[in-house]
Amino acid sequence: MEGLIRSVMGLLTMFVGIYSLLIIIRIMLTWFSNAPYGRPVQILAAITDPYLDWWRQKLNLRAGALDLSPIAAMAALSVIQTICSTMATQGRISLGIILAVCLSALWSALSFILGFCVVVLVLRFIGYMCNSNMYSTFWRIIDSISQPLQYRINRIIFGRRLVHFTTGLVVSIAALVAVWAVGGLIVGMLTRVLLRLPM
Repeated sequence: MEGLIRSVMGLLTMFVGIYSLLIIIRIMLTWFSNAPYGRPVQILAAITDPYLDWWRQKLNLRAGALDLSPIAAMAALSVIQTICSTMATQGRISLGIILAVCLSALWSALSFILGFCVVVLVLRFIGYMCNSNMYSTFWRIIDSISQPLQYRINRIIFGRRLVHFTTGLVVSIAALVAVWAVGGLIVGMLTRVLLRLPM
């Protein structure tokens, strides 16, 4: 029975890995909207779009022109693949392992979002300091993401008090980096505790 579980979970691990790769390819193809698409891309879309659309409808993680729901979709697949892989190698799984895997995947997705937000805010800071052309398409996209983000962080930290734009930007970057660092430490400690839990 244990051998059968290992075999089935090994196949599931491979299937989820292949499906994850197809989703990454599909996401990358959406970056090139003007590229000519043929029958292979239509087949790829038919396989992956229902899954991605489900996450878009359920979570609606839009930040300006950017849709972050594929990150959640990939995190869910990562959790499933890790659980299947663990069961394939050990023939069993404990509640602690499942919780540790879920926590790690959730933190990976959140960590990616935090890192992305830090990069956007740093780009906005560099653009502001260099007096770049803020009316170009690139800077409009950066502004559509950075302004709501900076506003929310500044409201949490400063309340209704007015602060200079660069001060607010620097404080927002520092706050996100601090959350990123502290969150990583906490998740690391919790994961080690969960992995030691019995069956």
